Amino acid sequence: MQLSFKKKLRRTGWDLYSRAVTLAELREGQQGVLDRLDVPEDVARRLMELGFLPGHIVTRGRSAPGGDPRIFRVDGSEVALRGETAAHLILRLEPPSC
Repeated sequence: MQLSFKKKLRRTGWDLYSRAVTLAELREGQQGVLDRLDVPEDVARRLMELGFLPGHIVTRGRSAPGGDPRIFRVDGSEVALRGETAAHLILRLEPPSC
């Protein structure tokens, strides 16, 4: 199942930040806007129940000592996801605040 949030992007100097990345690619403290979930329907439904909805801001937190699972902050909660799952959640990076 692929859920996406379509929004027309304005062309600005921050076009670099409009490229799609996965949650697994985020560095600690980096955030982006969730664009779509490329996971099976039952997994997508559970993730959406946890707050991973297209259009919401997701922030990368810390990782376990071995690097997996990783903590993500979304919708006021912290959720641990395996790297395998995080690699299928696509987002757009937010430009840095000035």
